[in-house]
Amino acid sequence: MNLKNLFLLFVVTVLFSCEKNDVAIDTDNLLLGTWVTPVYNDETTTFKRANTLPSDAYGISFSENGNLVERTSGWCGTPPLSYFNIEGSFELENTLINISTQSYPTDYAWRIISLTENELVVKRELTAQEIEHRYLMDLFNEIQDLAYSVSCLDANNWLFTAYGKKACGGAQGYMAYSSSIDTSSFLNKIATYTQAEKDFNVKWGIISNCSITKPPISVVCQNGYPTLKY
Repeated sequence: MNLKNLFLLFVVTVLFSCEKNDVAIDTDNLLLGTWVTPVYNDETTTFKRANTLPSDAYGISFSENGNLVERTSGWCGTPPLSYFNIEGSFELENTLINISTQSYPTDYAWRIISLTENELVVKRELTAQEIEHRYLMDLFNEIQDLAYSVSCLDANNWLFTAYGKKACGGAQGYMAYSSSIDTSSFLNKIATYTQAEKDFNVKWGIISNCSITKPPISVVCQNGYPTLKY
């Protein structure tokens, strides 16, 4: 093969390689396409644009028809990781990406911090359901702190009450509390939490098991902590 043919072969090879590695970009919607190699920094995640999803790493691909494919190892993956595809859909509202998938968490949102042709930076945005659930958890923690604000030294000074509401009906459980605390305020908080959980279940279509939570028999003190006896 002469030098001229070698040169032509080299040019063709370079052109083919460039064409193969060229990433398609929709200038009307820069979000569309595939995003890989996430870099996590505090509350933000930075992605790089790519042609295809990786086989052994996380990535997400947004399509023009509103569908998406997420390459993941699952939300609680443990080594050795096995990656698989999850299909879903998305809606872009200004800078908010609302994502729905077939796996947990089924609905979540990303806030776009910056978006260029080659880089996407997002921040996890709490959905309305997650915000309401966080309120429930904060209220429950407040109730627990109040219930355990005194040491359990004499079980005769302790009572118990039902709390929460299962989606299928019945209490979520029972909690011990000391008669020495402001019991009126405590029981009002229990009632507020129970009603809030009932409303949450109805609003978001929460499903639970229908087993009946049996009430305890008494409260016993163990190492300064109240324990419910069944």
